[in-house]
Amino acid sequence: MNKILTWDDLNKIEIEDLDRINGINNSYSNLRLFGHNEDDVIVTLYRDRHSWCPYCQKIWLWLEFKKIPYRVKKINMFCYGQKESWFLDKVRSGKLPAIEFKGQIITESDNIIALLENEFGALGTFITSRHLRETRKLEREIFRSWCNWLCRESFNIMDSSFRKKRFKESIFKLEKILSTSKTGFIDPSVSDSGKIEPGTGDIIFIPYMERMNASLAYYKGFNLRENYTYINNWITLFENTSSYRGTQGDFHTHSHDLPPQMGGCFKEINDQQVSFSISIDNGEGLGNLEFNKEFDLNYYAKFALKRVAKHKENIIKVNPYNKGLFEESLRSALTHMVTGEVYKPQYYAGESLKYLKNRISVPRDMPVISARILRQSLNKIESLSDNKEIEKIPVRNRYDQDPRNFQ
Repeated sequence: MNKILTWDDLNKIEIEDLDRINGINNSYSNLRLFGHNEDDVIVTLYRDRHSWCPYCQKIWLWLEFKKIPYRVKKINMFCYGQKESWFLDKVRSGKLPAIEFKGQIITESDNIIALLENEFGALGTFITSRHLRETRKLEREIFRSWCNWLCRESFNIMDSSFRKKRFKESIFKLEKILSTSKTGFIDPSVSDSGKIEPGTGDIIFIPYMERMNASLAYYKGFNLRENYTYINNWITLFENTSSYRGTQGDFHTHSHDLPPQMGGCFKEINDQQVSFSISIDNGEGLGNLEFNKEFDLNYYAKFALKRVAKHKENIIKVNPYNKGLFEESLRSALTHMVTGEVYKPQYYAGESLKYLKNRISVPRDMPVISARILRQSLNKIESLSDNKEIEKIPVRNRYDQDPRNFQ
């Protein structure tokens, strides 16, 4: 007997509604108030629709930790779609992030933070301070060494080893700074409730550190968190805050959204690289290496279910494979996700499940753990199929992530 749950069955599974406006940080909200009135909002943040842009994440985090009421308008990045014409009328360069503030349009993330500080005060240390000038230089040094290792093809072992060595020398400077911090942060700030939280100096670093953690595991087999204890503790402190978790991508998303943004990412084949990349691609994930926090599996499974159920018509419509068979296979995967039971669909739509698994985007679609659980369930049902072909993800662009069908 086929016990795959129907959509009516699946829709009966309840989860507490998310307060997008005043609740925890989330990627779906177009308005954040933190208990203020909408009339108090004088900041509009223009950020990328998929939450892939690290500079957008920096401003997003600053506003969340500072609890500044703001509106959100989401704009395409060139790697997955054309910029909206109305946005190009406002910002000719098309640069993201941008903010609109008292009739002004400001771009460049550091300039935006400096302007916001003048209006709302610092978060930790002022970005123009001498201390943060040195911090910003180190962040750029680490960024360059990461790019040289990740994004330039090595033609021999010596070349690759040299680039790896330069990255390790740069990242160790951050490890040394954190090792002397009493709070675990680079630039601690104190919230209104007296809680120690990350300041601007930390927010400058975290977007690219998140991407380094993912990309070096996938492409190089390099375990950043295991190699650097204090950096691991620092990332964990971020992960303990809902403000950060609402912006956090996962290893699968970053590993595949970075190539078209960075101009390419190159693999170094070794046992750990192969193991890590397989676990990332099949949805298993890398456990605490990508998200070091206790979590409620049941809640995150329900959250993933609700996100899929909301968009199921378009999820099926945009899938290029086996549309007639996909719906039952998708319900089979969702049934496994929420019950743990494996019920075989009458006909497998393995290619369709692969396609969906590879296009779940975090945090655009759902949180890290929800995506991990969903990918694992899609992979489980897909693995029952005879089709073992690898579904190739584009590396020159991500037009397959066209957001128009989900706005």
